[in-house]
Amino acid sequence: MHYTKTTKLILCAVFAAITGICSGIIIPLPFTPVPITLATLAVMLTGSLLGSRYGSLSMIVYLLLGAFGAPVFKGYTGGFGNLVGPTGGYLLGYLLTAFLTGLIIEKLNKKNNLYIHAAAMAIGLSTCYLLGTAWFMFSTNTDLWTALVSCVLPFLLADALKITAGALLTVKLRAALDR
Repeated sequence: MHYTKTTKLILCAVFAAITGICSGIIIPLPFTPVPITLATLAVMLTGSLLGSRYGSLSMIVYLLLGAFGAPVFKGYTGGFGNLVGPTGGYLLGYLLTAFLTGLIIEKLNKKNNLYIHAAAMAIGLSTCYLLGTAWFMFSTNTDLWTALVSCVLPFLLADALKITAGALLTVKLRAALDR
């Protein structure tokens, strides 16, 4: 994709908005403050389609919008409290997810390979899990097992489906955009 800088910046804003929309639609789980959303799908698509630099920039825009009160976080909430609350590590993890997903694809995926997209998304998302779970443990004073049961294990199947959908979408969108 050979776009002008202006077009890339517009795409950063568009993907920040898409992430905000996907974050707002939630399925709450009674045993954890972490809801199921489509945000991680949007974040992985952001990294895979915009690359490490502009994917990261898009997530910075998203996080700043939310921090300053725009209703772009879970359940269409906003405010700095979301970034320092129990799920704040996952929100900050979006930045790493987009960056790492984009970086892996930039370095290894010159032929738009479905499996490399999926692997890049899985590796990128694992950084979100790592940062988010560590912050959850710190902010709620819980042990690792409790954090895994609350914040990781219930989400693995849904995230595997999001990775599959994201990789398929990326292959199709990249092929269409590169024409």
